[in-house]
Amino acid sequence: MTHQPQPASLSLPVKGMTCAACSTRLERVLGKVDGVDRALVSLAAERADIRYDSVRVQPDQLVAAIVKAGFQADLARAGDEDLDRAEAEYAAETRHHLLALVVSALLTLPLVGQMVLDLAGLHVMIPPWWQLALAAPVQFWIGGRFYKGAWTSLRGGLGNMDVLVALGTSAAFGLSAWHVVAGDAHHGNLYFEGAAVVITLVLLGKVLETRARHSAAGAIRALMRLRPDIARVERDGVILEVPAALVAVGEIVVVRPGEIVPVDGEVVEGQSQLDESLITGESLPVTKDKGDGVVAGAVNGDGMLRLAATRVGAESTISRIIRMVQGAQASKAPVQKLVDRISGVFVPVVAALAPASFLGWWLVGGDLQTAFVAAVSVLVIACPCALGLATPTGIMVGTGVAARHGILIKDAQALELAHKVSVVVFDKTGTLTEGHPTVIAAMAADGDRESLLRLAASAQQGSEHPLARAVLAAVTPESLTPVSDFRSLPGRGLVATVAGRTVMIGSRRLMTEESVDLSSLSVQAGEEEARGRTIMWVAEAGRGLGFVAVADPVKPSAVKAVAALKALGVETVMLTGDNALAARVVAEAVGIDRVLAEVLPEDKAAEVAKLRGTGRVVAMVGDGVNDAPALAAADIGVAMGTGSDVAMQAAGITLVRGDPALLAEALSISRATTAKIRQNLFWAFAYNVVAIPAAAAGLLTPVIAGAAMAMSSVSVVSNSLLLRRWRMK
Repeated sequence: MTHQPQPASLSLPVKGMTCAACSTRLERVLGKVDGVDRALVSLAAERADIRYDSVRVQPDQLVAAIVKAGFQADLARAGDEDLDRAEAEYAAETRHHLLALVVSALLTLPLVGQMVLDLAGLHVMIPPWWQLALAAPVQFWIGGRFYKGAWTSLRGGLGNMDVLVALGTSAAFGLSAWHVVAGDAHHGNLYFEGAAVVITLVLLGKVLETRARHSAAGAIRALMRLRPDIARVERDGVILEVPAALVAVGEIVVVRPGEIVPVDGEVVEGQSQLDESLITGESLPVTKDKGDGVVAGAVNGDGMLRLAATRVGAESTISRIIRMVQGAQASKAPVQKLVDRISGVFVPVVAALAPASFLGWWLVGGDLQTAFVAAVSVLVIACPCALGLATPTGIMVGTGVAARHGILIKDAQALELAHKVSVVVFDKTGTLTEGHPTVIAAMAADGDRESLLRLAASAQQGSEHPLARAVLAAVTPESLTPVSDFRSLPGRGLVATVAGRTVMIGSRRLMTEESVDLSSLSVQAGEEEARGRTIMWVAEAGRGLGFVAVADPVKPSAVKAVAALKALGVETVMLTGDNALAARVVAEAVGIDRVLAEVLPEDKAAEVAKLRGTGRVVAMVGDGVNDAPALAAADIGVAMGTGSDVAMQAAGITLVRGDPALLAEALSISRATTAKIRQNLFWAFAYNVVAIPAAAAGLLTPVIAGAAMAMSSVSVVSNSLLLRRWRMK
């Protein structure tokens, strides 16, 4: 009997990874666990995101697999978002590393001083046994972490940075110690300073790298701090302070001046200005009055608000934003997968290259000292740390910067693809327009406009379509007649029974399909369509009763959005189910290049697929449930944050405040991030391409090699941090 799969996901903090080879190995280990569907391990975020079948595998088995592979993971910390504890742990870890670095530097300093004096022509030699005494604690106490990491890595069948550092420094220390014990130690055959300096410099690099990575993750911590722990809830006339996670939907929450809004809600009393800048990227405070929606994480101004909670806890806007940003930062761009494969074979190749360099120098030149120095230098300099950090640090900083400006990037693939977009397809309603149409005119064949509006509104009581809501808003609720047998015709209209009358409401296309006679009002309807208004025909028994003209105002930022895209060389297309005349009016108003009108919802995805078939990268922008298939069909789906949850789930990018002008900014941050990743990869590869041959050729000492290796990782992370300077235009 086969079981029904139960998909589940788990996010675990992982400690003990030192380079890309570690994250690659851990992914392989987790991928081999029966029941694991996918495992993504981020070196930069120090986290493993695992998707698995909860029937076949349990979380504690996943933790056991991680521990067996030589890393640390704690199931109790899964999804842990305790910022204070995380900051305390980071501070303790930093103090520990700094203490180790200071001790290592103090013990190494005399050895380095001796080397400097020797280079200056002053041949001062510290007694060999003293050198051994200074170097031994650095090698085995301070450097013990490298032996531990190397052992667990080799036990797992794959080499990593620790293997290279342990091999290189052990060779230098071991040969030097042999000469001391044998009694033939002299300037030319002691390499204690090389081993000690390499360990010290690698530690220095790790301290700087950790600080930089912590800074790179600053955006997600800033978002997390927007969620208050306590909410003031009004229960039975008494205001109580309760954990924000325990507020129920519908409860009344009181937000005092200057406080952070704890839940998503709707204002039921009060007026104030809210700062939503860290959530939506909107720099100016937004005025909120009765009936307006507010989001968790917004900072209240000088007014007191009473809110009816609409989304709480994990379902609040800020929580969903945090999950999306975390998911993006943990995901891997396509280029990173190639880098991981390269890193996986890099260490074994270098481990073979080092003895080859030794044998080459020894057999060809006969110089044992030069051969040894070359081999150790190759081992030390070839650590693939910079390669492993090049892409994830760029993604962490790029997605964090985007989130601060109200642009949510779902995954690394969307981030990497966005810079290639050459065609943007816009849905019209709610994307280029406000999405809140209003009735502009109504014309009845018998001249009774009010009766026509009441009939049309009554028939549409079962519809959630924006046009239906516009008609319902044009009449009083008391004037409505009960409706029955309501049937929606997606993309065309509806049929309903009102007081025994079968009423059909919809587009001209629907009326033509049903052979409805519209001749009496066709001219007047055409005039309204020429003004860009959408016509809703009302018919009964094959006869047109009249029409309702509805207009949806264009968003003020739509013109700016289209102009910005054109400046980037991107073609713009509008895809809508509206009639061609109304669509063309909107397109001309905002500057759209091409219009595809009267397209049914089920055909939108096919139209997007046609555009993709031309070989161009296509982005689709929409906000409704009916846009979800088209969003999924595009190379990149872009959803309006003011639209439906379904659209946001299908999209790779979400514009939080629903401003189309943010789309050009999203493409811009993608281009900036991709450029940084390419720079990082170029320098990481160039470093290894140049440095390894130089080390093999005897042009580098282990000390210089260690310094170069440490600084390569720091330079890559620091280069990624420059993305924080990116600003919206």
